[in-house]
Amino acid sequence: MKYELDKLFWIHEPKDYSVQGDKIIIKTEPETDFWQRTYYGFRNDSAPALLMKTIAPYFSFVVRTEFDSKKRFDQCGVIIYQNSDNWFKASIEFENEEYQRLGSVVTNHGYSDWATTDISSDIKTIFYRLSRRESDFCIENSFDGLVYKQMRIFHLFEGEGEIQFGVYACSPEISSFEAVFSELELTECKWEAHQ
Repeated sequence: MKYELDKLFWIHEPKDYSVQGDKIIIKTEPETDFWQRTYYGFRNDSAPALLMKTIAPYFSFVVRTEFDSKKRFDQCGVIIYQNSDNWFKASIEFENEEYQRLGSVVTNHGYSDWATTDISSDIKTIFYRLSRRESDFCIENSFDGLVYKQMRIFHLFEGEGEIQFGVYACSPEISSFEAVFSELELTECKWEAHQ
């Protein structure tokens, strides 16, 4: 399975972006985000995501992200987007000059969660590896593209059959930054079956 840039499509297409070679650059727009209900009460479904579709039940998707985020909640990363009530995202969210939050959100049937760990605000690049085993998924991160560490295993209730996945970037507050995605790769599933 190949990650073919000519088969990608947008949801919430941004005004300013470029796709050149194997590099995707998105300039975020203010007040864009994905979140549903939990704790905050609001429902946001406005962030740009560049997606592809697949019915392949087993695969891994790798991408390197670079970002110059500066304002609270600025973020970019990987996403599975089935519809506004059923999706997943993983990213680093800027918090302040001291730390930012490496985390992930799983949204099932209209309710989001958020699992995070604090990391240094000096980190401005990270790799993600998203793996699928039917309706179950594993998200990992790496700072060098070689050694990956598990962030979480999760289930999508609307994750059977065809899924839509790719990259996204957004600025939930009054902000804008440039997110660069490169070294995109689709491989056989690196997440081994449980023994």
